This record gives sequence, structure tokens and C-alpha cells, in this order.
Amino acid sequence: MKLTFLPSFITRTLVLSAFAALALSSTAAIAQPKVMRIIVPYAPGGPIDVTARLMAERVKDTLGTVIIENRPGGGGNIGVDVVAKAPPDGLTIGIAAVATHAINPWLYGKMPYNAATDFAPITQMLRVPNVLVMNADTAQRLNINSLSDLIRYAKANPAKLNYASGGNGSAGHLAGEMFKKEAGIFALHIPYNGGNPAQLALLSGQVDFNFDNLATASANIKSGKLKALAVTTEKRSAVMPDVPAVAETLKGFSIDTWWGLVAPAATPKDVITKLNQAFVAALNSPEAKTRFAALMAEPVANTPEQFGAFMKSELVKYEKVVKASGARVD
Repeated sequence: MKLTFLPSFITRTLVLSAFAALALSSTAAIAQPKVMRIIVPYAPGGPIDVTARLMAERVKDTLGTVIIENRPGGGGNIGVDVVAKAPPDGLTIGIAAVATHAINPWLYGKMPYNAATDFAPITQMLRVPNVLVMNADTAQRLNINSLSDLIRYAKANPAKLNYASGGNGSAGHLAGEMFKKEAGIFALHIPYNGGNPAQLALLSGQVDFNFDNLATASANIKSGKLKALAVTTEKRSAVMPDVPAVAETLKGFSIDTWWGLVAPAATPKDVITKLNQAFVAALNSPEAKTRFAALMAEPVANTPEQFGAFMKSELVKYEKVVKASGARVD
């Protein structure tokens, strides 16, 4: 076997080139910008996902590249648990919603995270009113033109009304149970496998009323197929100001869909402050407000302290509501 030896200067050149390439690759690896991710605990395409993507686009000049990572499942619990257990470095944040941080802790027999202690609030993002709607033909037949009319009819005709929801423990179910309790009436709850089947049942006249998301119900309200009796926010919604609030008839009634941003609990305060400033500015931008209005969503940009206090109050409120409904996921 014949061995071939390269001249020493070629060997030195190859060695130096190899070291140079290694150095360049190491430098490039170090210099690569860090990427932030927002964990959305629901499937792509829904209002929460759409608004999270809008926010990611709006904050890129301040925070750099922000990607959306969808982790659906478990009623939102799977994705939120990813946030709770992520390194507290500000690079992984996520969506906290009424379901994941106020309803699920009382609905599920076992939770993978503690909604009260495992997160650092950044800011609330949005609030979407729910609306009490009736099939328009049913409302006309029963001569129901207002929330007071509905309550009066229910009291005069016990056990004749029913309402639909997207399932046991859903926002529509809990709103219905809270309404029945506050109004002192009875209506049979009919759970469906999701919000769309529940809405179809209402449109076809199979059920009398339901509590639907305003963004979902608005098209049928405008077309005259559904009659909006009241929104469930404490005050009237700016996107449909002619519809009264339930609280105008039942004082203190307030139940709506909301979501915001949280980080792992141990995230440093200065990091939370930086994130809050960036996302609050994005929420208040004219472009974002225009997009939100199309979704029937109202921006709620606040401080970490305000969002934290709000989530705690919602957790307390829904404990009573969920237990009264009897809904349970084990």
C-alpha cells in the first residue's frame, strides 16, 4: 500500500481553514437571535388563535421574532401546562383564557397546573361578549321581545323552555345556569357536541334560546334569523350598542369570554414589564382595534397587577357557577 503525504503548507492551510470554519459556525450560532413563542392552547383558526397571530406580528419590531405554537387538547389544559413548566426567561409565554384559568380548575377532577400560582400575568388582551339569543320565529310566536318578556314567560310557563349549549361545562352552559339562578326560572339544558351544532339546533327551532359568542351569532342576528335579547357583559357592547345588557334587568350579572397573556410564575419582573409595554402598545394600535372590531372583540389592555386581580376574581366567581351547574370532567 502506497501512502501519499501532503506538503506541510497544504496541511497547515487545511487545519487553519477547518478551525476558521468552526469558529465561524460557533459565532453564527451565538449570534442567532432568540425567538419568542406564544403558546395557544387551542387549534388554529379560532378567534384566540387569530388575535394571538395579530399580536405576534405587531410586537416584532420591539420583541423580535415571535412565533405561534398551537397546543390544543384537554379543554386548553395541555397548552397552558406547557407555559407553566417552561423556563422563566420570557421566551415562552401563552394564552390564559376564561376556560383555562377560571372554569377548568373547578370542572376537571385533576389539573396539571395551578391556575392561581403557576403563572405571571402580563396583560389581558380581549373580551368577547356572549349574547342571549332566541330563534326569531320562536320569539315572535311567544311574544317575547325583551329579556323581561323571556323571564315573565318562563315564570308563567314552568318547564316549557329549553336552551342549548356546546356541552356540559361550556361557557354557554354556565351562562345559562347562572341566568336561571339569578332570574329564578327553570329551562331545560340540552348539551350538544360543540357550539356549531348548538347554534344549528337554535336556528332550526329545536331549542328556544342559548347563550352564544357574539362574534358567532352576529351574522344571524343581523340577518333576522336570531333575536338578540341581551349581552352578558356588565355593560352594553360597543359593537352592538342597541342590545341591552343582562345586568340592566338582573343587577350584577356578568359573564363573558376573555383571554390574555401569561408567563411562567418565576419570570423576572423586569421581563414582565417589557412584555407588558410591548403588548399593550400593540393592543392599542388603530390597526389592531380595527381587526378586533371585525371579530366583535373589545381590547382590554391593562397592567400585570390588574390582569392578575381580574383572573383571581373570575376564579372565585366560577367556582360557584360550576358547582351549581353540576358539570364535571373526571
